[in-house]
Amino acid sequence: MRSLQQERTTAESADPVELPVVAAGPGFDLLKGIRVLDLSTSVAGPYAAMMLGDMGADVLKLERPGTGDDARAWGPPFLNGESLWYLSVNRNKRSIALDYTKEKGRSAFAALLRASDVVIVNQPARIQEKFKVDATACMAIRPDLIHVSITGFGLNGARRDLTCYDLIAEGYSGVMDITGDAEGPPQKIGAPAADMLAGSDAAFAAVSALVDRGRTGKGRTIDISLVESMTRFLACRIVPYLGSQELPQRSGGKDSVIAVYQVFETLDLPITLGLGSDGIWERFWAAVGRPEVGRQPRFGSNSKRRERRAEIVGLIQEVLRAKSREYWLDILSQARVPAGPIYRIDEVAADPAFQERGLLYTLDTEGRQVPQVGTGFQVDGRANVARMPPPELGASTVEILRDIAKLSDDEIAALRGSGII
Repeated sequence: MRSLQQERTTAESADPVELPVVAAGPGFDLLKGIRVLDLSTSVAGPYAAMMLGDMGADVLKLERPGTGDDARAWGPPFLNGESLWYLSVNRNKRSIALDYTKEKGRSAFAALLRASDVVIVNQPARIQEKFKVDATACMAIRPDLIHVSITGFGLNGARRDLTCYDLIAEGYSGVMDITGDAEGPPQKIGAPAADMLAGSDAAFAAVSALVDRGRTGKGRTIDISLVESMTRFLACRIVPYLGSQELPQRSGGKDSVIAVYQVFETLDLPITLGLGSDGIWERFWAAVGRPEVGRQPRFGSNSKRRERRAEIVGLIQEVLRAKSREYWLDILSQARVPAGPIYRIDEVAADPAFQERGLLYTLDTEGRQVPQVGTGFQVDGRANVARMPPPELGASTVEILRDIAKLSDDEIAALRGSGII
């Protein structure tokens, strides 16, 4: 059995993965004609705005002059001086560097707001109000605006003004308490799960509000909380506790309501295995050459199998250790038994099925190549393609102020002279 250290060493020394190179193209256009003003930084808000941009919205990324989005400084790793974390959640946007917190920048900001359908902010309520980007201030400028706020704890309640990161939200939600081995400490999920979930919630809520506005003409205020997005992710854990008072415990992922739903060792590399129905249970045992086990009455239902989980896990583990990961994945796929590898990130990137589906690619725009993880679903049988790469700071400032805010060249020059842009 290959050790975790051996796997880590292999991952660190892996050769670079060559992704398909894709030129920027028209992409999905379901939100064509919708404009989004993105005032957010870091991950959750930019991810929400990127999702809207992926669907065709015109996203204006409004950033602080000089520094821009906080994530621009997150690294290493960097690619040609650009943060790869920033590059992961900011395609399909145009960047404008404008200090809207100063009075001289307010009129330009107001003009952009009037020209936008959705605004996304991620400051705590107190800061939103201080800089006049809260829903009340923004909707005074455009009453039918969809105002989307993403904060740690929401816009009201005892924690409204507390600062928050993904790590904090994961702790509050309970997910860390049930993640990790039984004997080990609580563990954070290996990605910014609360940020990504909150971003998805924000994009979904914004689109829903836009549909409603098409019927009613009303603007809406959307209040997204990292902690609540992460907590609702645990609905399938919280509701069973509320109904049964059985408290979930850390188990290394071995306590699913499905009796056999966990990681198993093989001769070389581990696999995941989910035997979620009586039919799959019987097919598994037939596939591994032990059909009599699958027919035993004492294992005849999920409830019975849960009662005998330790015994079953031992039986399965004994069988799977005899052959390699690839051997079992081939056998089990033919038998229609849910099983899979535990990929390292380099294996994910190199997976031909992901590349074939258009999920992973390198975006090429005028020689600037940026690796991307795509939208993640297809529309009318095709994957999305980015219209534009993540923008360089302030790259579209003049264009946006001239064409959307309708400022003259003299007004733009005055803002530049004052350090507002």
